[in-house]
Amino acid sequence: MIALIIIVVIVVALVAFGVIGFNKLRTTDIGAQEALGGIDVQLTRRADLIPNLIATVKGYAAHEKGVFEAVTNARAKVQKAAVEDDVPAKAAADAELTQSLVSLNAVAENYPDLKANTNFLELQTQLAETEDQISFARQYYNDAVATLNKLTQTIPWMFFTGIAKVSKRDFYKAPDGQQTAPTVSF
Repeated sequence: MIALIIIVVIVVALVAFGVIGFNKLRTTDIGAQEALGGIDVQLTRRADLIPNLIATVKGYAAHEKGVFEAVTNARAKVQKAAVEDDVPAKAAADAELTQSLVSLNAVAENYPDLKANTNFLELQTQLAETEDQISFARQYYNDAVATLNKLTQTIPWMFFTGIAKVSKRDFYKAPDGQQTAPTVSF
């Protein structure tokens, strides 16, 4: 009788431990997914500011068609990457948009009246704030991924990765030369 009670207690403890392990991994993975979504939100916000910025600059620099096309193409790539779950693709699209914004800002530098335009200044402020939020979202995602990766590679949690359908995730790495936000002040 005592042996049966001990066996039941051990089985209940193992089942409870399995449920806890499963839930811990799934919860951590969902946190990483949420953090990646935060990056998407900020990249989309930045991409949504672009048409207004282009419209404002176009009024002053209509002959800079190549720059406007590059920004528009980069914006489209960011929007496409936002719906995918490919972290390197998101980083590459982000880098391309950042580089095209640098070119757009270089065009704006040539127009003193544009730099004094209130609408342009407000868009620049919003863009700078968004760049800060993108940086924070990247860090938040990488922190969530670090936590998840530690769990998936340490005992006892690693034994539950298959059951929970959770695996190691990639960190968000900015491509070379993109570790800092573009200069958007005038």
